[in-house]
Amino acid sequence: MLRRSKLLVPIFGLILFLAACGQDYNGDFSFDIADFSYTNQDNEQFSSSELEGKFWIADFIFTNCETVCPPMTSNMVDLQQMLKEEGMEDVEIVSFSVDPDNDTPEKLKEYAASRGATFENWNLLTGYEFQEIKELSIKSFKTALEKAPDSDQMMHGTSFFVVTPEGNAIKKFDGRQPAEMEKIVQYLKDVNKE
Repeated sequence: MLRRSKLLVPIFGLILFLAACGQDYNGDFSFDIADFSYTNQDNEQFSSSELEGKFWIADFIFTNCETVCPPMTSNMVDLQQMLKEEGMEDVEIVSFSVDPDNDTPEKLKEYAASRGATFENWNLLTGYEFQEIKELSIKSFKTALEKAPDSDQMMHGTSFFVVTPEGNAIKKFDGRQPAEMEKIVQYLKDVNKE
């Protein structure tokens, strides 16, 4: 009997450890985000491993966008400022370019900076093939991405995704709507209490 109880203690400990590793958040879905390593606005490699243990917000944009990207980027700037005011600068922001053939690191940096962005916690990524970002958009974030026919424009999602420290997208907000930025901040406050 003694041998059996000695065996059960480590097994029970392992079960507790594994249960503590996963965190359940109050989200709408759970999409596992594929690992990535791309080039940021400073022409440096930035990978998903640098986001481990942090909440982050993701969106898809491109600098030549004539419709939704300018207001989305302005809203992300506002969100960045709100997070700073709330003492939540540890929340990272990641914008993936959907036009990597044209969006150089320099273009991305100028595009965001001209709208008031700072880069302590915001990485704008490029340095991949269109097919690669299309796959990440569709498979990881479950959001469509296509080249518009006979145009230099891209048809892409307009959501801001909340991604957990474990690398799962769990909620999305309309990146075109300024009022959604306050909802994102409140949501992050709420899930950080869980």
